[in-house]
Amino acid sequence: MPKRPEPGLPSRERILDFIATSEKPAGKREIARAFGLQGADKIALKALLRDMADEGLIDSDQARAFHKLGGVPRMTVLRIVEIDDMTPIGVPESWHGEGVPPRLRVIERGGRGGPALGIGDRVLARTEEQGGGHVAYPTKRLARAEEMLLGVVRRGEGSTHVLRPVDKRERHDTPISDLGDAVDGDLVLAEKSGRPPRITARVAQVLGDPFAPRSFSLIAIHKHGIPDVFGAGVIEEAHTVAKLALGDREDLRALPIVAIDPADARDHDDAVWAVPRDDGGYDAIVAIADVSHYVRPGSQLDREARKRGNSVYFPDRVVPMLPHELSSDMCSLKAGADRAALACHMTIAGDGKVAAWRFTRAVIRVAANLAYEDAQATIDAGDAPEHLRHLWAAWALLAKARDAREPLDLDLPERRVQLDEAGRIVSIAVRERLDAHRLIEDFMIAANVAAAKALEAKKMPVMYRVHEVPSREKLVALKDYLATFDIAFALGQVVTPATFNRLLERVTDPETRPQVMEQVLRSQTQAYYAPKNAGHFGLSLGSYGHFTSPIRRYADLVVHRSLVRAYALGEGALTDGEAERMTVTGTTISATERRAMEAERETLDRYVAAHLSTRVGEVVEARVTGVAHFGFFATVEGIGGDGLVPVSALADDYYRYDEAGRVLEGDVTGTRYASGMHLALRLVEANPISGALRFELPEGGGGGATPRVRRDRMSTQRRGRPANIRHQGRRR
Repeated sequence: MPKRPEPGLPSRERILDFIATSEKPAGKREIARAFGLQGADKIALKALLRDMADEGLIDSDQARAFHKLGGVPRMTVLRIVEIDDMTPIGVPESWHGEGVPPRLRVIERGGRGGPALGIGDRVLARTEEQGGGHVAYPTKRLARAEEMLLGVVRRGEGSTHVLRPVDKRERHDTPISDLGDAVDGDLVLAEKSGRPPRITARVAQVLGDPFAPRSFSLIAIHKHGIPDVFGAGVIEEAHTVAKLALGDREDLRALPIVAIDPADARDHDDAVWAVPRDDGGYDAIVAIADVSHYVRPGSQLDREARKRGNSVYFPDRVVPMLPHELSSDMCSLKAGADRAALACHMTIAGDGKVAAWRFTRAVIRVAANLAYEDAQATIDAGDAPEHLRHLWAAWALLAKARDAREPLDLDLPERRVQLDEAGRIVSIAVRERLDAHRLIEDFMIAANVAAAKALEAKKMPVMYRVHEVPSREKLVALKDYLATFDIAFALGQVVTPATFNRLLERVTDPETRPQVMEQVLRSQTQAYYAPKNAGHFGLSLGSYGHFTSPIRRYADLVVHRSLVRAYALGEGALTDGEAERMTVTGTTISATERRAMEAERETLDRYVAAHLSTRVGEVVEARVTGVAHFGFFATVEGIGGDGLVPVSALADDYYRYDEAGRVLEGDVTGTRYASGMHLALRLVEANPISGALRFELPEGGGGGATPRVRRDRMSTQRRGRPANIRHQGRRR
C-alpha cells in the first residue's frame, strides 16, 4: 500500500497538479515553498517525493526538477540535433521515459540577440504540449558539450567538493559550487561559472561510476562531444530505406567474392575477387557497400552522417556514422545475403599496375566473411580454395608495383584490447601483422586510386585524401636531430618517401632505429580531405581518394555519389549543391576524423592504465618515447600507454636538455635519456580515469634531492659550450 501523506503535506494529486502547471522548474524547494512547508514537513516532503518516484508517479531530471514519469519536464535541457526548415529540433539531454527521446520544435523568440541556434547547441527551455507533441521555448543558452568540464567529484576540505579532471593534461581541480545529486566518486559533466581566476563548477549531469566496465569510452564520448544517439527521425528513416529494392544492377552473385576483416569487425563494407588473365595479369573486383543507394543527399540520414563524419571505434563499443539498421545490417556485406554494391572492376597488368578500371552498381552475394588470421592460416596450410589462391597471386603483382613506387615504410605497431563479456580487460597486445592485412590494404589502395582517376577523367568533383610533403621547418628539425647521431640529411634534395626509407635503412642499431623512426613520423604532415589535389606523399601517389569505407567515412560516401553521377548509375548522385560545398565538407570531416583519433587514443590509454593499475610498484620494461626539459616519457613494452619520469625522480645532477637532439644528459654522471632507449622503470602510478602513468628509476631516483636542468637551445651546427642557463627541474 502507498504511504499516506503526513498531516500538513499536500496530497500526491496536488503535487502532480503543481508540477504540471508550474511555470518554473518544480524541485523540492519550489514545492515546499508553494505549499508553505517548514521544518519537519519539509523532511516529510522529501520522503513523500521519494515514495512517488518509487511508485512510478514522478521522475526528476539533472536539475533536480520533478515531472510526471515518462513525460517531458516542464523545464529541461535540450540539445539541438537538427535544423528542419530553419526550425531547430531538440531532444532532452537526459531522458528517463520509455522509448526514444522525444523531438521538440524549438521556437526562438525574435529580438533576443545572439546567433541562431545550431546543431550541438544546448538550451534550458520551457516546454508546452501542442497538438500531439511538445514545443520548447528557450530561456537560456547553455555551454556546448565540448565547452563543459568532465571530471570526477572528490571531497575537498570540510564539506566542500572539487572536480578532478579526467584529462591528464589538466592538473588543477575546480571547486564545485553546486553539487546537484552527485556524490564523491561520481563521473559528472559540469558547467563553468564565475570568472577567472575564480572559476567554479556546477554539476549538470551525473554519468555514473568512472571505474565501471565500459566507462572509459563514455568519458571520451562526453569529453569530445561525439554524437552517440540517433534521433527518432533518423532511425525511422533508416528503417524505411533499408526496405528499398536493389533496382537494376549488374549481377555478380555467381562470383566467389570474399570479405576479409578483423575477427572483431562490427561491419563489412568491402569484398574482393580476382581471376587470372591470359596475358599474365589479373581481372579483379573490389566491391564496396553501396551506401549511396540508401543515404540520399539532403536526407536526415545524410545530415546526421555528415555531422558525425566517421564512425568512432572503441574497445568496448562503436559509435557508428550510420544507424545499426544500415551500418551492421543492410549495408554490411554479410555472407550468403544479397547486397547492393558499387563495384570497381580493375585490370591488373603483369607489372602490378592497374591498367584499366570501370565502376558499376552491382548486386553481390559474399561467399565468406573471413578473419585475417583464418584466411592467412588457410593460405599457409596450402589447402586454400582456388578463389583465395587467385587473390594472393593478384596481390603479389600489386605488391610488386607498391615496392616499385616506394611508399613510406614505417613499422608502427597497433595495440588491441581484448575484453570479456563484462567489459573487463583480458589482455592488451600488439596486433600481429599478416600478409592478409597487406593484401586487403593493397587492393583497397588500388581501388581508391582508380576512383580518383576515374573521376578526374570524367571531370567530376573528387574528395581527395591529401597528404602533403613535409614542411621545410620540420625537415630542418629532423636534420638537427639526425646530426646528434652523426647521420647526414641534405636539405637541398627532392624529398620523397624513398628518401626516408633509405635513411631508415642506414640506421641498423636496434636502440637508435625506433628513435629515428618516431622522429621521421613526427616530421610528416597530417592528412586531410579536400577537393583540391595535392597528392598523397606517404603512399607516393599523385591522385588518391577514399572510396572503400562508406559505412564509416563520409568522405567515401561523397566519392560514391560522384561516381554515381559520373557513370550515370541512377539515384543518389552528387548534387550541384554538394559539389559547391565540398571544401567546407572536407574541412568538417577532417576535424571529425581528428576528434575520433584523439578519443580512440585517449580511451586506449585509459584501458592500458586500468590494466597496469594492478602492477603499481613493479619494475617493467619500458621504452623512452619523448624527452623534455622537465623529464622524459616512456611506454611499457608490448602494452603501451605513455607515462612521465619527472626530472625530480632522476639522480642528483645537472641535466642539460638538448632541444635539437631531444636528449637529457647529466653533466656529472654522463647519463643520457633519449627517445627510443630501452630501460627498466618502476611503475608508481596508473590512473585509469585520466589514462596517466608515472614512473621512476628502479633505485628510486635522486633520493629526495632535486636535480637541476640546463637547456641547450643551440642547433647542432652551432653547438659548442652549452648555454649557461640553470634552473630546477619542475615536478609535473
